[in-house]
Amino acid sequence: MAHSLELLVDDALDGIIRAQWRTLAEAGLPSRANVAAPTNRPHVTLVAAPSISSSVDAALVPLAMRLPVPVRLGGLVVFGGHNRFVLARLVVASSELLSIHAATLRLAAVDDPFAHGLPGEWTPHITLARRMTAEQVGTALALLPSAEPHGSASAIRRWDGDAHTEHVLPGRDC
Repeated sequence: MAHSLELLVDDALDGIIRAQWRTLAEAGLPSRANVAAPTNRPHVTLVAAPSISSSVDAALVPLAMRLPVPVRLGGLVVFGGHNRFVLARLVVASSELLSIHAATLRLAAVDDPFAHGLPGEWTPHITLARRMTAEQVGTALALLPSAEPHGSASAIRRWDGDAHTEHVLPGRDC
């Protein structure tokens, strides 16, 4: 399973995304709301790799102390193909967010990061649903609001995909 370093959003943005998850689930569509794990929460993946050692936590504490930083959600985006799509809400790539992404890559020094998280390849987003058909994507687009709310990224999370555990490095306001 993949491991990752992620930004967690504040309670207000978390609630907005969870409401969109529920909207999809209530319409019978795939949704992150259908993932029952207590660690399932809205996040922006900064870097993912086959493994990330817990030793990176200490290196990331100063970066976590830069948080919270403003976050603005953008429009809906669809990734994938071959009739299996991921529906997500874009996160506007501000200079501050790009700086945190670059610092995470530098400080964590992760071996063999997945290419989609590298500078120039990274598209910051929060996933709403996975494994959607094209028809389901169309239905979802008609259901979800177009509003682009503001909030903040409040913590960094290290996700261990093998153990299904999280370690949260809170920002200065947590």
